[in-house]
Amino acid sequence: MNIAIVGHVDHGKSTVIGRLLADTGSLPEGKMKQVKDKCRKESREFEYAFLLDALKDEQSQGITIDIARCFFKTGKRDYLILDAPGHIEFLKNMVSGAARAEAAILVIDAKEGVRENSKRHGYLLSMLGVEQAIICVNKMDLVGYGEKIFEKIVEEYSKFLKKIGIRAMEFVPVSALKGDNIAEASKKMSWFNGNSILSALDSFEKAPPPIKKPFRMPVQDVYRFTGNENGKRIVAGRVESGLLEKGTEIVFLPSGKRSRIKTIEEFGGEMREDVSAGHSTGVTLKEQVYVPRGEIMCIASEKPAFVSSTVKANVFWMGKTPMVKGREYFLKLGTARVAAKLGEVFSIIDASSLSKTSKESIERHDVGRCMIECASQIAFDQFKEIKATGRFVIVDGFDIAGGGIITELVEDSQGETREQVIKREGKWERGLVSYNDRVTKYGHAPKLIILTGKSGVDKKSIAKQLERKLFESGRVVYFLGIGNLLRGLDADIIKSRRDEHIRRLGEVSHILMDAGLIVVATASDLEEEDLRLLETVTNRESVFIVNVGKESLEDGLVDLNLDPGTEDEKNVEKIVKLLKLNPSA
Repeated sequence: MNIAIVGHVDHGKSTVIGRLLADTGSLPEGKMKQVKDKCRKESREFEYAFLLDALKDEQSQGITIDIARCFFKTGKRDYLILDAPGHIEFLKNMVSGAARAEAAILVIDAKEGVRENSKRHGYLLSMLGVEQAIICVNKMDLVGYGEKIFEKIVEEYSKFLKKIGIRAMEFVPVSALKGDNIAEASKKMSWFNGNSILSALDSFEKAPPPIKKPFRMPVQDVYRFTGNENGKRIVAGRVESGLLEKGTEIVFLPSGKRSRIKTIEEFGGEMREDVSAGHSTGVTLKEQVYVPRGEIMCIASEKPAFVSSTVKANVFWMGKTPMVKGREYFLKLGTARVAAKLGEVFSIIDASSLSKTSKESIERHDVGRCMIECASQIAFDQFKEIKATGRFVIVDGFDIAGGGIITELVEDSQGETREQVIKREGKWERGLVSYNDRVTKYGHAPKLIILTGKSGVDKKSIAKQLERKLFESGRVVYFLGIGNLLRGLDADIIKSRRDEHIRRLGEVSHILMDAGLIVVATASDLEEEDLRLLETVTNRESVFIVNVGKESLEDGLVDLNLDPGTEDEKNVEKIVKLLKLNPSA
């Protein structure tokens, strides 16, 4: 059972763990003597925290910076303890530890009492879905083992926990330094009739794996093996919920691609008939379809994951600068990574006081109830239903700056089209030539390269030269100007039905790509909604968007901005160079 231990800095988390390890005989042979000898040489008083704080800079500063992991056993079960930093500067590390926890020990210093960070950590545990906790009131020796001080902390913190939905299994008064109420009951607090920390841990309820929930497996990658099993492709990932059996029809979201499970495999192991939540696995498909990293595999007959480009969420912000509207971030959910922006902010919650305010940005260490708008569609669940596919992190630059949980689906403008595409994929009749057969035969994956820009800007010259360049290099490619559709397939549509023109461009491109072609298309004045529509009808991973114009479009919206003043040949080379860098191209 994974247990996170959290609390304000210097409240004694590492000492509690060190004492647990020592008193349960879980230390490596000679470890205690080694640490005591080192303290003696350095003229320092021995502390149980030194058994855990192994990093030199941690011992010198006296604070836990990284997540320390250790194992011990009781008569009931094995435990993995995640010691999470308490210092406010290291909240990100605390979150990464607590995100894997099933329950928690939250440490409060009896002398200092409930601090702001004590409440903040409690709120974070609630956001991460940790619903049961032991509250360890430590350093009781410094307050004379006083019952009234303990009861005051119990009363104050219980009220706070009730507001955030965490169930305190028990409040336990301890002195980790002296060993009181850690592994055994203490005679110095005869007024306390509850469990020790060790026996309280055994009272935690081990949640069963979420096997009975709908099946979810975020796609980590697709591996192709050659040799004796030529062309074998394994879709790999970790099963987050549900049960998958051989022969089951599955659907990948957000693309809507469907197939059936041919085999279930395990690295270095035997073939399996089924696989369930908590296992990493790989599967092969009866009907080969292209699925990129980030898709979520679901069972077609079960409740599917939601798909949208907009979600309502609670975001805890830890960035050095506030989360603001207009700035581009990256949202990582499961194995998916998409550009995202802060939309409407409904309210700001101070994680320690739970007070609400109205702001247009989310300050450091605050929780924002807000809208997150993604540059492309993602698959997800509400956190209350499936935790693993309902929580995410926000990346700012190269740093994880925030974490959040999805509270509600927001239907975006592509909902109706997306539903139609999922139905199309479910009924799509495939021939005997597979996706992989065409990729192998043609030497490339299918692609839609769409060139857009203001009316009057020459895009066709670049597109046609790109077609010629790709054709001469042995690619199977076709130029598709939207004007060709307007005077043919779209002749029955009035010009004002722009959305239907774009949808049909996407559907024709989809058919050509299903035939294995690279489609080079042009269309003027495409806006964000138009590009989202094209991506929904086809697949974002198969679309390469090029803007030709003096005005550059956002990087999250397009893959390449070109200057129309540059020679066509040079612009073509830029496109080809980027296509070569794209592994699916």
